[in-house]
Amino acid sequence: MAVRPLEKERKHGYEIVEFSGIMSNPTYAKVQEGAKLARENKVDMILAVGGGSVMDCCKAVSLAAQYEGDIWEDFWAQPGVIDFEPLPLGVIVTVAGTGSECNGGAVITNQEKKIKTGRDYPALNPRFALMDPTYTFSVPKGQMVSGGFDILSHIMETYFSEPNEDNVSDDIMEALMKNLVRNLRAAIQNPEDYTARSNLMWDATMAENRVIKMGKKCDFECHNMEHQLGAFTNCNHGCGVAVIHPVYYQHIYKAGLPKFVRFAQNVWGIPCEGKSHEELAQAGIKALADFIKEIGLPTTLKELGVKKDQLKEIADSCGISQGSYKIMTHEEILRIFQECYE
Repeated sequence: MAVRPLEKERKHGYEIVEFSGIMSNPTYAKVQEGAKLARENKVDMILAVGGGSVMDCCKAVSLAAQYEGDIWEDFWAQPGVIDFEPLPLGVIVTVAGTGSECNGGAVITNQEKKIKTGRDYPALNPRFALMDPTYTFSVPKGQMVSGGFDILSHIMETYFSEPNEDNVSDDIMEALMKNLVRNLRAAIQNPEDYTARSNLMWDATMAENRVIKMGKKCDFECHNMEHQLGAFTNCNHGCGVAVIHPVYYQHIYKAGLPKFVRFAQNVWGIPCEGKSHEELAQAGIKALADFIKEIGLPTTLKELGVKKDQLKEIADSCGISQGSYKIMTHEEILRIFQECYE
């Protein structure tokens, strides 16, 4: 929603210009549509009411409305420098998931180029975020669960990266992951469990407000892979990362074995007696896979509507995360996609 005063002399009169139809994977074309609407109506504030897609799209609109150039080429295709004031943005969160309410990150899909990518610019941070757990009660179960897993994905992708030495960030993340698992189960049982919904909102915010990333390399390879799946197929983001994570971890756990052992013990409560470190790591990955099945998320790319003959093109388009315990190649990404397929 874009807002501007009706008349200068009226202190409390505002015209609301609605910008509707933001899709689950917001496109650059939609951003341009919103920027045009904002400029034509001379809006002076944007209020994003919704989940991560709405917030991300509106952040990009707030930038594009004030910029004469091509924001994709100058700010998404490559990192840019924002040396001007975007339109002020406020958010009202209705879905717990991306954590977009607490950062300047926005993931946008360029349909023409078949690229889905995100950038985080502090200049795009919302000026305020209203977070009332009751606003999430009406969200369909599938959307709530996929958003919940996206929270877990954000935390895991920071957790499974160096340093491995004892650090505060890893301790916080283990607590957040346990909290997410417990409260997502509770919210599935009772969608109007205020405490569970409140905790899920706070988990989402803590996952992406940059606090837990302090001192961490961060491995966002699973997000890189899912983003390109989304660019080619428009699949649900939370469902996509749920399919990828367990298979991806089978490919990297030996390179980060101590952290995967911690994950099994401290997040899933798997006892170490009688198990080697490798067996513990495998048990932790299995516990994650079992949780994904338990909460009803898909476990194969075929379920997401991905075509087998698309896999190589999608794999070749994926970005390579430098924070991974094991740096991927496009050939290995293709193998992961193939193992995820059915």
